[in-house]
Amino acid sequence: MELSAKSRPAESACDLVSRLVERHSRDADRPTEFDLLGLRWDLLPGVFAPIYTASTELFSEWMPYPAGGRFLEVGCGAGVTAVMAALRGCDRVDALDIVADAVRNTTMNAARHLVADRVQARHSDLFEALNPQNRFDVIYWNSAVVLAPAEFSYTSDVERAIFDRGYRAHRRYLSEGAARLTVGGRLLLGFNTLGDRDRLDELAHEAGLRITERRSLTHHAGDIPVTFQLLDIVPAR
Repeated sequence: MELSAKSRPAESACDLVSRLVERHSRDADRPTEFDLLGLRWDLLPGVFAPIYTASTELFSEWMPYPAGGRFLEVGCGAGVTAVMAALRGCDRVDALDIVADAVRNTTMNAARHLVADRVQARHSDLFEALNPQNRFDVIYWNSAVVLAPAEFSYTSDVERAIFDRGYRAHRRYLSEGAARLTVGGRLLLGFNTLGDRDRLDELAHEAGLRITERRSLTHHAGDIPVTFQLLDIVPAR
């Protein structure tokens, strides 16, 4: 992994990201099930594992689920947040992921927790699999925060949950996501300090949006503090 000089985090942060990729790819003790938020979950090989980082647990706890409304999770991974949305009272939950096994994993966990009638998981590059008329009360993505250079090559599925080449996916999420909200709907982003917040704010400005922090909490990964942030994205005007 080689990041551009401008986008490269501190060396210790680079080591942390490398270790995270390594644990997802080569952890001999990686489980097929895990416990989170008081529930038991299935975990398929190659799918982003919520056990290696606090992001899924924090963002799922902080999420303003629209009870009785429609919730969309982009990048659903194992499906924890999507399933929690249904358990917290959302009438309809759509879950999208570019990784086919993540779609299957989410479907498994929806069935496991008896919400398969309200959770539909689909294979999709961001919003591409959706009907153009679909609108949502809350749209959320626990984003691939690490800014990689445009020439970066993905070597595994899990890298797609961690790295974003040139922040192309973030650009699309901001511009396309805002257009898919209901009146009064919320566009949310799960982010952390391993990402490039300055670049994210630039992209929001280009899209006529601004970003505010809804909740944040700092955890330590070894000696490295990482602040997880749930961000609200709203019109700049």
